[in-house]
Formats: sequence, structure tokens, C-alpha cells
Amino acid sequence: MILKFTKMHGLGNDFVVLNALAQPISLTPEQVRRISDRHFGVGCDQILLVEPPHQPGTDFYYRIFNADGGEVEQCGNGARCFVRFVRDHRLTAKNEIRVGTRGGVIVPRLETDGQVTVNMGVPDFEPARIPFVAAARALTYDLEAGGRRVEISALSIGNPHAVQIVADIERAPVAEEGPLVEHHARFPQRVNAGYLEVVSRRRTLLRVYERGAGETLSCGTGACAAVVAGIMRGLLDREVTVTTRGGDLGISWAGDGRPVMMTGPAVAVFEGEIEI
Repeated sequence: MILKFTKMHGLGNDFVVLNALAQPISLTPEQVRRISDRHFGVGCDQILLVEPPHQPGTDFYYRIFNADGGEVEQCGNGARCFVRFVRDHRLTAKNEIRVGTRGGVIVPRLETDGQVTVNMGVPDFEPARIPFVAAARALTYDLEAGGRRVEISALSIGNPHAVQIVADIERAPVAEEGPLVEHHARFPQRVNAGYLEVVSRRRTLLRVYERGAGETLSCGTGACAAVVAGIMRGLLDREVTVTTRGGDLGISWAGDGRPVMMTGPAVAVFEGEIEI
């Protein structure tokens, strides 16, 4: 089977985007891993599938596969690339679309300056829905990882996140500790491990060890989760610039019960075909 694809990225978090509107595309975990492989395939952090809507009131459905072959609920940088893809390929004339995902409905909007703003939905702190094993909801939790105590904020932005505050982002043990947090027994569906350095009340630095992909240059849902956690802990204002290794994202959150808004770029790199 020959698949046409578009290679895209959001601040270096890169994707292979496939159009499954004309005909269904079914990928095995092995095929996902092959396409994602940076030596034997196209190379990407995630594969994104554009599908017809699964529910009334939405324009498309959006599936996300991590480089390890597993399907996940949500991807913020991918959401921005999604709306640019459907506009660039004339699959819609709308600047703002409603997209169904496994993690709920998101609303990405293509701005006049080329940036993309995404309504990422309302963050969820209830342990059972993250999911996270805890007796009750709390502001922070203690984990044991690699023989040391780690203090985290646990929440869902359509997918699970564990955010910890660090003094120096460059010295944060992302590569060593990230996998231990990702696979921690208290996160039954694994978790994205975020490391947040607070520079000021309106600016932060962030690194994320993503579930199923390892550390990426940027993580959109990770940036949303980190800002929400920082606001909840009284460290950040309602609008924050998050600097990742791939560049800057603008994140805003008005508080409990309100959606998180994310603004950043989405770039098409090239198009091609791959035989699988």
C-alpha cells in the first residue's frame, strides 16, 4: 500500500499527516513504528489521521499515534497542524473548525497572521479521570521515582500529565527520570512528564518527556498542563509565554471550569509517498 503524506511540525514537534477522508486508513502498530522511524521511515513524533466526523456538530475526527505505535487521546501541537492541513488541502473553507478526538472536542482556529489558536477544553483534576491512583484530589502529590521523592501536579488536558517545578530546566533529569514517571504504577495509562521552570509570572521554560515518544522539542498539551499547574499553585498569571526547545507558545487559562487556550505556529515541511 502506498500512502501519500504531509510532513509538518509545531515548534519542532513533528508529524506525518495522513488524509483518511477518501478511504479508511488502518495502520498496525508495526506500520506506525516504521513510518515514524527516522532512519527507515519518514520520521516523526506522531502520526495524525484526518477522518470524517464521528459525531454531530463536528467537522472532522482526529486520531493520534505515537512513534511507539500506540494510539493516544490528544496532541496540542498536532491540533494546530491539523487545521492548517485541512485548510491547505482545501478540505474546508472554515478558519475555525470543531474536531472530535478520543480526548473530547477541540476547536482550532487559523489566525490571519498564520498562527493557530486552539481551545483545548477544560482541564480535569479528578484522579479517576486523569487517570491517576490517589485517594482524593489534591493540589500536589508525591511520587517515588528513581529512589527519590518527586512532587507533581496531576491533571488531564484530554491526556494525562504529571508536572513538576524545577529550579534549572537545563539540569532537570528529563532523560533519566522521565521514563520512570511515564511508566509509574500510579498512572495506569502512562503519563506525559513535564518539567517547568518559572522565570516570571508571565514566562516559563518547559521540557516534556512525552508518553510513547520520549522528549520532544515541544508539547502543546504539556505546555497547557504546565501553565494550569503553575496557576493553581499561585506561581503564574492567567496569560503565560511558554518557551520550549522548539520555540514559544502562548497559553491562557481563566480558571476552574474554563477552557485552556493555546496559540502557536504550524508549519508544512514537505509532501511525499511511502510504501508500507
